[in-house]
Amino acid sequence: MELAGSSVNKDWDNWKRFLSEAMEFAGELGVSREKISLLAGQAGEILADSVQPANAEQRVLKELWSVSDQQEKKVIANLMTKLCSKI
Repeated sequence: MELAGSSVNKDWDNWKRFLSEAMEFAGELGVSREKISLLAGQAGEILADSVQPANAEQRVLKELWSVSDQQEKKVIANLMTKLCSKI
């Protein structure tokens, strides 16, 4: 996964815009909000396991993810989708 080296991953605001655009596209395809949150949780697992954080905010998210149980990870994923939908 080459996301770690891309410019979208280096800046927190760019990262949020990227996620917002992905969520908007999924919504246009008819993907429900619940499904988007579920996919965000799956993406969180992949990112936590495979991608080094590129900024301080991502490091905090990775640390929170690493100490969270499954329910807490769902909350983090839901909050990220909520945060990115406000852009």
